[in-house]
Amino acid sequence: MAEKHIVVQGALCKCQFGQVPDKLKVLSHKKEYANDKEASKKLIATTMEIGPATFEKNTFGTCSKMGSPPPPCVPVVTEWKGFYKDVTLSNSGNILVEDSKAVCAVAGTPCIEILDHGQRTEASAQNFKNADKDVQQQINPLVNSDEMYGAQPIFSGGQDSPS
Repeated sequence: MAEKHIVVQGALCKCQFGQVPDKLKVLSHKKEYANDKEASKKLIATTMEIGPATFEKNTFGTCSKMGSPPPPCVPVVTEWKGFYKDVTLSNSGNILVEDSKAVCAVAGTPCIEILDHGQRTEASAQNFKNADKDVQQQINPLVNSDEMYGAQPIFSGGQDSPS
């Protein structure tokens, strides 16, 4: 898996025959998370995210594959292509990566692509402790990084606090 992001709950997807994107829902498990320090929001998407309720709004607008005038899109994912085959999760599915594509029952081809994998960084206290003090001082010169890294609070909020 060369520099590909794992797809998670909320990934933005779009069908080549639709007009608007929709967000992926992970319904196949409630166990494995990625890029989520609280392990509560970013479930890992797998090849088991199939069926008629795979997306939040469950539509990509109208379906140009169905003729003229195009009827409303109602995607039904039958399978995923281009997934990471070396890992199988608890739901017996393989991990989806950012260049995976879904096959829709209407189109019969891998027409649903992932526009955004859904991962977002979440800084923690440990990230701040590991950060280079000089770089932090350059990024935010209004904050005294020596005081922030020290054991003493900048001010206590009591009578001795600066006015």
